[in-house]
Amino acid sequence: MPAVCFALIGFAAPWLASRGRDTVIAASMAAVAVGLMVRPLAAGGALFAALSALALAGIAVANVLLPVVVKQRFPERVGAMTGLYSMALNVGASTAAATTVPLARWFGGDWRIGLGAWALLAAVAVPPWLVLARRRAGSVSGSPATGPTVRGSVSRAPLTRSPTAWALALYFGLQATAAYIIIGWLPQIYRDAGLPPETAGLLFAVTSVLGIPLSFVLAAVAGRLRDQSAVAVVIGLFGLAGYGGLWAAPAAAPWVWAGLLGVANCSFPLVLTMIGLRGRDSETVIRLSAFAQSTGYLLSIPGPFLVGALYEHSGNWRAPLVFMALLMLPQLAAGAFAGRDRQVG
Repeated sequence: MPAVCFALIGFAAPWLASRGRDTVIAASMAAVAVGLMVRPLAAGGALFAALSALALAGIAVANVLLPVVVKQRFPERVGAMTGLYSMALNVGASTAAATTVPLARWFGGDWRIGLGAWALLAAVAVPPWLVLARRRAGSVSGSPATGPTVRGSVSRAPLTRSPTAWALALYFGLQATAAYIIIGWLPQIYRDAGLPPETAGLLFAVTSVLGIPLSFVLAAVAGRLRDQSAVAVVIGLFGLAGYGGLWAAPAAAPWVWAGLLGVANCSFPLVLTMIGLRGRDSETVIRLSAFAQSTGYLLSIPGPFLVGALYEHSGNWRAPLVFMALLMLPQLAAGAFAGRDRQVG
């Protein structure tokens, strides 16, 4: 459901941005806040899903527009600022995963409070974006060069004709596939290897926590390079090594395998950095971000289901891990292509 929402709503982000980028981001945060706040009160599953979709739609729009925010406001520090907000994403996700249940217990075991409390963070994000939107509207006076949207004076070729855009979309989709598979199945892999549930949970947490410092460092370094191909390849090799270790002996060095996969997950801030760098101007970055993320999320949907089907059919994790390692090969190739010093637009 998140991947579907991110894909379908993400395609509409460039059109929405023409209404004023900062205002649209403020509205998307409001949608997240309303969805998270109201859905615990939903009377049935259908309404709960609809309100979840509302929150996810807000996230999808912000996902697409944040790279262009970085491109316009910090053109000389694309990598560092992308790393900073990627790090914030990891902090938020890890904190929510670790504290939602204790928070619910603190309020008498009410799961509704545990889920709904996170609406406060989204609500807090709305006023600053409204302030930014008001300042921009007052300072640019409708200038087409620096206003909420940047419209080029020349016609724009469809991104579907750009090999670099397709490479970014494929790389984004394959890294998202790997991330969803790790999120969904890594603890079970460790449990089936004989490790206790608590240890399996901690090992999974390692893959997330490592992303907090690494996201910033890797994106900052990648942003200073003209070519990010080598970085994408090295990250992919970490993933191959992690899958290989899980295939050969998951219980022999579980912390090492978790650490390797944690490094491999840093392909997410890398691809966001590459989106910001590959776009020639802000309008192109919006279009490229929408195309790469939306297409990529669509590509990521089957992966976790295929891994589950392989596991059910084979009765062990050998075949699924081979499948996951094989998926890393086209990810390596797409990352090497997308990382070349080329610009779209």
